[in-house]
Amino acid sequence: MKNQWKAQLVCNFCHVSLFALTIIFSLSERAFGNKVLPYSSSVLTISNSSQPSVNVNAVSDLADIQPSDWAFHALKSLIDRYDVTGYAHATFSGDRSMTRYEFAASLAATIYQINQLIDTEKSNSVSREDLETIKRLQAEFVYELGIIQGRLDNLQTRVSTIQSFSTTTKLEGEVLFALTGVSNGDKADDSGDAIDNNLTFGSRARLTFDTSFTGKDRLRTRLQTTNLPKIDDATGTDMARLAFQGNDDHEVGLSVLEYRFPVGEQALVYLIAEGGDLDDFFATTLNSFFSGSGDGSISRFTQRNPVSRQGGGAGVGVVYDITDSWGLSLGYVTDDVDEPETGFGKAAYGAIAQLSLEPNDDVGFAITYIHSYNSLDTGTGSRRANDPFNDESDAISADSFGLETAIAFNPKLYLTGWVGFTRATAKDLPNHPTASIFNWALTLALVDLGQEGSVGGIAIGQPPKVTSNDFEVAGQTYEDRDTSVHLEAFWRFQANENLAITPGVLVITNPEYERDNSTIVVGTIRTTLSF
Repeated sequence: MKNQWKAQLVCNFCHVSLFALTIIFSLSERAFGNKVLPYSSSVLTISNSSQPSVNVNAVSDLADIQPSDWAFHALKSLIDRYDVTGYAHATFSGDRSMTRYEFAASLAATIYQINQLIDTEKSNSVSREDLETIKRLQAEFVYELGIIQGRLDNLQTRVSTIQSFSTTTKLEGEVLFALTGVSNGDKADDSGDAIDNNLTFGSRARLTFDTSFTGKDRLRTRLQTTNLPKIDDATGTDMARLAFQGNDDHEVGLSVLEYRFPVGEQALVYLIAEGGDLDDFFATTLNSFFSGSGDGSISRFTQRNPVSRQGGGAGVGVVYDITDSWGLSLGYVTDDVDEPETGFGKAAYGAIAQLSLEPNDDVGFAITYIHSYNSLDTGTGSRRANDPFNDESDAISADSFGLETAIAFNPKLYLTGWVGFTRATAKDLPNHPTASIFNWALTLALVDLGQEGSVGGIAIGQPPKVTSNDFEVAGQTYEDRDTSVHLEAFWRFQANENLAITPGVLVITNPEYERDNSTIVVGTIRTTLSF
């Protein structure tokens, strides 16, 4: 606060001097140049000593300017003729003497006004006699003009220094309401229970504080409370999970605590104490119209490639811009690392390396590698994909690969897609059985659909599916046998700058990759208020 008060005090002083600062810079860069009022370039050149290098005229440097002096009458005539307003006009509104510095400021204001006329192609209104008069006045008061410019330059430097170190905090808020319903049928978890298809209404509130200490760094603190239905519990499968859900009984908690800061011109370092995900380290978000839980897709699956959901909690990472087109991301997140019984040796974790390429604004590519430990459950696929060893292993190591792309056919039509593959190994089971998991998706964003700022979204894909497995349950290979398809459509109607209403529908055929399961249909209307 102390630095902010100082910066405000200096800025208030700068506002008083703004007019003089503008005209002095114009004087040095244009009026004293060859374009308008040509003369020796050494007139306002500051030497290495504390005084400007000038040619002293016959008029005394210390004498005040009297109303009877030729300079007074010459400049007053110019002010009246070219309608110079502000400080210069007020100074000449009486018959009092003035210091040479006051006179120099008025002279600079006059030159600025004449330059404005010339820049707007009104040079015919400036007579040659007036230009000669100004050249004569410049030569006589060059010393004072140089002193004023030097002082204003120093002031500008001081203001910039104070402002660059002032601490600022920006508050952003979001309140989300959702009305959701699910179709009839049986749950997909083989329990035989009916789907909980009652119409539900829930909400989520977030307050995000972004604090900067240097102007280039960011400390993000997010508080959140959630009371939204868990559709995966209601349907018996994560394949129907929404992008927004959770219930903390209206208790406000810390959901994100993150600090990022630049190192040099190309690297950005992330330190995350709470709420970190591997996608925090993405150099670019290729699926930006679907990624947000408050303004993107309605399902969790189509927000991004599920392989990037292997890990969460505290972490560290770096995003490095190799060139303007190439980016490299490295990151590590872990859960329960603060618990003595787990620590770094046994805690679940995920590590990411991603190489991205954006040759222009219309095309983007990313190749992703992730190594994880006990973090295979992405909350998007079948129960076998989330745990391919049927809860028999406590040491699942996985290597995952992802390929993402985005293409803008025009400013209002964006196609994105990805494929993801995971090879999981149970390190603590006999013979170390392995499982292969595959997923893919295509998304289409229609920008400004119906109204500027609105977005329509269509998605089709296959949530994570176990395509092969060495592990057996009751003598049968523990893998997904049938085919399931994820279909989704939504329209985010941007009513105004702070209000968005998103109706959407989600369809899952053959949930849990079992053809005997009923198709699941989820409909929702999401309303998002932001400020």
